[in-house]
Amino acid sequence: MRLRWIPALFVVLLSVSLLAGPVSARQQPEQKQQPSSDEGIVSVDTTQVVLNVTVTDLKGRYVTGLRDKDFSIFEDKAAQKIISFSADETPFAAVILLDTSGSMESKMAMARAACSQFASGIREGDVIAIYSFGGTKVKKLQDFTEVRDVDPMIWETNAVGMTPLYDGVVKAVDELSKRPERRRAILLVSDGGDSNSKASLDVAIRNALAGSVAIYAVDLSDYGVYRIQNRDNGSEVMKQMATKSGGRFYTSPGGGKLRDAFAQTIEELRNQYTIVYEPANEKHDGAWCSIEVRTAQPALNVRTRQGYYARKAKKH
Repeated sequence: MRLRWIPALFVVLLSVSLLAGPVSARQQPEQKQQPSSDEGIVSVDTTQVVLNVTVTDLKGRYVTGLRDKDFSIFEDKAAQKIISFSADETPFAAVILLDTSGSMESKMAMARAACSQFASGIREGDVIAIYSFGGTKVKKLQDFTEVRDVDPMIWETNAVGMTPLYDGVVKAVDELSKRPERRRAILLVSDGGDSNSKASLDVAIRNALAGSVAIYAVDLSDYGVYRIQNRDNGSEVMKQMATKSGGRFYTSPGGGKLRDAFAQTIEELRNQYTIVYEPANEKHDGAWCSIEVRTAQPALNVRTRQGYYARKAKKH
């Protein structure tokens, strides 16, 4: 009779053990963030890392005239050696990624006009392409060109269907990765809220980082345009993509502010520094490598991509 409590105690201990998981796993030190899956992720060769760096003063004005010795690069807090530096106004390649899903119906005229405004502002040597995403497809509306006009097809686009936003970003990065220009950007014009992509947000961001592509996201959500409460987290998703890739997130872009956002993006791409370094860490473990860029003048604001995922060694 005295031992009847033993089975009950065993059940309790077993339940606690299953909920808590292995004790050794809970005691392990925190590891570097690893990719959740390799599916659809671009592999980056870490022999060289290209950074497009934007420097502004406290009033938001672009700072030019800096030299390589004015910059310090850190990867995972370890100093890196700069092997190439450029402050020239080199040409850029950009993809305008236009949301044509059903939720954009009342905003399409505004978005199409902004695309035209951006195209008219590029200079000789710059190239732009235009892709749309809506329903189940990502469509090429205009291939890369230096022509300062948009294809008439842009004016015939209709808003319909769901929102394959992440698939659109993956496709744009794939096309930009084939370009020779080192300054690459996506101008994402959307109300956010992916609803029909095969790719995930994680894959979209990783690919942008691997391709050295900065995402400039224009917020056409209901809150951004009409100040109506958003029905999803689209704005936060676009902000996350812009921040991690070293681009910008433009809020409240209705009317003239939308045209200003495109003009500011062109100006920024023209006033960047392109810095290349070769990582001292030669591990090919697929781990996250954080990047920090500093200047000799601490009061200046420096913006670039936050890092990249190292190449994984192939298994034999």
